[in-house]
Amino acid sequence: MTTNPIRVRFAPSPTGYLHVGGARTALFNWLFARHHGGTFVLRIEDTDDARNTGAAVRVIVDGLRWLGLDWDEGPGAGGDRGPYFQSQRGGIYAEYLDRLKTSGHVYEDGGSVRFRLPREMVVVPDLVCGDVAFDLSDAAIHPDPTIRRPDGSWIFHFVNVVDDAAMGITHVIRGEDHLSNTPRHIALYRALGIAPPHFAHIPLILNPDGSKMSKRDTGAALESYQTGGYLPEAVVNYLCLLGWSPKDNREKLATEEVVRLFDLANINRKGASFDAAKLDWLQGEYARELSDDRLVALGRAALEEAGVRPEGFPEDFVRAALLTCKGKFRFARELPAYAGFYFTDELSCDAEAVAKHFVAANRPRVEALRERFAGLPAFDCASVEAAIKECAASQGVKAGVLVHPVRLACTGATVGPSLYHLLEVLGRDKVLARMDRALASQWP
Repeated sequence: MTTNPIRVRFAPSPTGYLHVGGARTALFNWLFARHHGGTFVLRIEDTDDARNTGAAVRVIVDGLRWLGLDWDEGPGAGGDRGPYFQSQRGGIYAEYLDRLKTSGHVYEDGGSVRFRLPREMVVVPDLVCGDVAFDLSDAAIHPDPTIRRPDGSWIFHFVNVVDDAAMGITHVIRGEDHLSNTPRHIALYRALGIAPPHFAHIPLILNPDGSKMSKRDTGAALESYQTGGYLPEAVVNYLCLLGWSPKDNREKLATEEVVRLFDLANINRKGASFDAAKLDWLQGEYARELSDDRLVALGRAALEEAGVRPEGFPEDFVRAALLTCKGKFRFARELPAYAGFYFTDELSCDAEAVAKHFVAANRPRVEALRERFAGLPAFDCASVEAAIKECAASQGVKAGVLVHPVRLACTGATVGPSLYHLLEVLGRDKVLARMDRALASQWP
């Protein structure tokens, strides 16, 4: 089944955005090719002039590149089986049509050309679904398909078969909704005297209610994840799990490991339900593993987009501030609210938190801590932590009694990065100024 050279293809129609189902199909083809050392072809099925657009082609290409799915042949990559746009392959289709005419497998009908469908049982040997039999004997149910319209334009079923044959595609991995088309495709292969490729029809992606995820459904467009702050590695990991499993209950898998493990035998037969919560969980897992440089780049962009201007601060300060957030967020868009206190002195404290932590009994404790901070030889994480704990012990209270009001005074929030680390990043002068401001304006 998998004797090299393996050749697979992703053949989208550029009629809109890239559906997550299409992205998952591209991914499975790419994984299969990479697992077997084969060739992954990108072919653009753009014969529908009325619906196809150049912008849609760019959306497809950009989406695949964002996912990290490089193609060996196709637009921008070249190859000796092109052109890789169907709109440029009319001469090839005419040649194959002449072969069908010569062998008597087609006939004219009102200006269109129809293929004589064999009236017999056709079995589709499918690597996922098993053998599926289709009875084509009833012409009322299975009429002879048109392969060229009266205006000379080509029908999908014919050009799809011709392209796969001419490009030497060995395995057709596509959505299960194409399974019912396959007996006609097999009949066309046979009429052309060409051995059909192996077929593998993968389960559809379903909404949580069990309905098929259509283009109108929330979350159906890959672009919504590209622009929504998702990490591509998290999306790739999740798409891998939509219909495929490594069979060991693991859910977080690096792409390199999926390439090593990927096998058509482990594709599930039933539909794959889209679980946005699981995708978000994976997003958080990958966010925790971001390299420092990538985290800082994403964080800086998120701050700027939210109107926070980090460019007015030293680069070392911006970097140190953002790195205190590592492991504390899922999406970079959360960072302006989470870490914005680093970049402004205009803090707005929650009234309920003020009432809880800025109580009269805490004033002398915080004042004592403020003086201890002022006298520290060094204002680093370890020194700050020791000062808070020692000050709390000397007053007979737990460290949390000081931690909470100091955090609120310095950040305006009750949650955030590690207090000791954020105080070091803010620096002694800013910390003392913010504590002074809180003591003057918030405490009774």
